[in-house]
Amino acid sequence: MNKKQQRHFESLYQKHLTALKLQGLRPKTIESYSRAIRRISNHFDCTPDTLTKDQLKAYFSSLVDTHSWSTVKIDRNGLQFFYRHVLEQKWDWINIIKPPVAQRLPTVLTQAEMAILLNSTRQLRYRIYFLTLYSMGLRLSEGLQLQVGDIDAGRHQLMVRNAKGAKDRIVPLPEVTLSALRFYWRHHRHPQLLFPAMRKDQLRSPGTLAVMDRGGAQAAMKATLKSTSINRRITIHGLRHSFATHLLEKGVDLREIQSILGHASPQTTARYTHLTQVTKHNAVDQIRHLMDGLAFNCEGDMS
Repeated sequence: MNKKQQRHFESLYQKHLTALKLQGLRPKTIESYSRAIRRISNHFDCTPDTLTKDQLKAYFSSLVDTHSWSTVKIDRNGLQFFYRHVLEQKWDWINIIKPPVAQRLPTVLTQAEMAILLNSTRQLRYRIYFLTLYSMGLRLSEGLQLQVGDIDAGRHQLMVRNAKGAKDRIVPLPEVTLSALRFYWRHHRHPQLLFPAMRKDQLRSPGTLAVMDRGGAQAAMKATLKSTSINRRITIHGLRHSFATHLLEKGVDLREIQSILGHASPQTTARYTHLTQVTKHNAVDQIRHLMDGLAFNCEGDMS
């Protein structure tokens, strides 16, 4: 793009960001939709308001070959939003992308493998972070954003704030997890965050609530798996899947699990029934029994 086109792009891009914010979309969605505009503009080296239908088809065809269907769908939605709210034009090509319907079951660990994974995690902050995600069925970002004030130690509950769908929820807080969080907090003593960034990272962003790096947590998971005998591909999100499956194995009712995980639809939770057979029991008691049986060691490398 020449300088004039670049200025025009920057104007459109800023309007897109403003529209995304005014529509109340979450920061992660705003970043994804704005990245879609940057990506297609860089691909053609032109402003996105000049693209033709054939160019869009060619672009998405190449995107399918190089990116996941999830990325393709997000980029399509980002462009649709751009046309509707910035260009104020009808999106005529909504059906050019039809992602295949995939019915995949999540990869989960056994309870014994979970204990191996947790206790094989070398660095203390990641060990307790993984325990926290697993023992309460949290998503990666939900765990990173946890604050000291979210804990209700007297009721053994934890408030998950501003989770997916901008919803709050309360989850049971097992004693082993509460003890581990207290143990870790005594080392960093951050006034607000349970999982703050390393001190060097906080110094780069003074005055902000810098949380632990998600990339570092993901790298720690990969490194830990390599050091164990667990020969399955499992991600951090797999800890949440494993937790839900283990609760089913303990007999917890699906509706209770849906509430704990924060699923909007019971169908999302029901997929775990493909992994185990269960009967109904009380969720809070079963979580306590599950975590009481976990041999967890807080001692670890503080680096």
